[in-house]
Amino acid sequence: MGLWRLLQYFHLVGCVSLPGPSIVSISSFNLEHTLCFLPGLETPLDTRFTVQILHLRRRTWRPVTACLELRAGQTCDLTAVLKDPTDPYRARVQAVTSTQTSNWTVSERFTPLSDTVLGPPDVTVSGCGNYLLLHITLPTKALKQLKQLYRRVVLQVRRSRDGVQFNLSLPYNEENKISYLQQGVEYCVSVSVTSLINYNCVASTPRCAFTSPPRPTSSLHMLLSLLGACCALAFLLFGLVVCGGQLLFKIWRKALERTLSCVLHRRNGRTAPAGASDDMSAMQQHREGFADCLLPGPASSSSVQWH
Repeated sequence: MGLWRLLQYFHLVGCVSLPGPSIVSISSFNLEHTLCFLPGLETPLDTRFTVQILHLRRRTWRPVTACLELRAGQTCDLTAVLKDPTDPYRARVQAVTSTQTSNWTVSERFTPLSDTVLGPPDVTVSGCGNYLLLHITLPTKALKQLKQLYRRVVLQVRRSRDGVQFNLSLPYNEENKISYLQQGVEYCVSVSVTSLINYNCVASTPRCAFTSPPRPTSSLHMLLSLLGACCALAFLLFGLVVCGGQLLFKIWRKALERTLSCVLHRRNGRTAPAGASDDMSAMQQHREGFADCLLPGPASSSSVQWH
């Protein structure tokens, strides 16, 4: 009876197999490849997982040295293993315990260049005049391969003021220019890249910039205009005061000189001696002085008669 139970136990153990991984897949972003898997149902906690890859042209499975004893939930980096970006590959995962091994679970066919997702490059935007300048920087990893892969950039331009947007497709360059935009307006640009064999792309987050410095507000503009007008009027008034003062001083000086001259002529005429009444030249000089002052001569002078 005991022998029969022992044989029954070994029969049950031999019939119960270790479940293999349920899902095996390869994901790739900017030519960085990662293998992911899910353990099968009722997988023991002490189970380890091993990974192998197949180069379809060579048709030989090779173990991945860094992924021979993975635990459930861990991933395997295949970036350094998938060296030929244009060749197809497959990967497979097996569950292993100290006494059992599961069947292999194989992934779908994977080609690095065509199946990778082209992530957004680093973008900086600056405005000048009526255009925007875009500077595009590639990720540091797999820089050479990505630069050969990129062919065109797709720009989605959106005006922040009213949400109007348009798309541009340009040849790939590290520096691009978006022309014929409105001045003093903010635009936001998101960038994605495409290639001839890969259309799996992700757009960058929008980067915003003004085409030119924002215009001053109307109140500030009016204040500056009024201040300028006041300054101009003050300079004008100051000039008028200075010029008018100089002109009045000249007129006043001429009037004063003429008045003094007339006073001197009158004083000289009243103090002249009587014996000089027969002197023709003195009388003539006295009359000419009065004519210059536009004043009537003294009565004593006009009464002189010659005998």
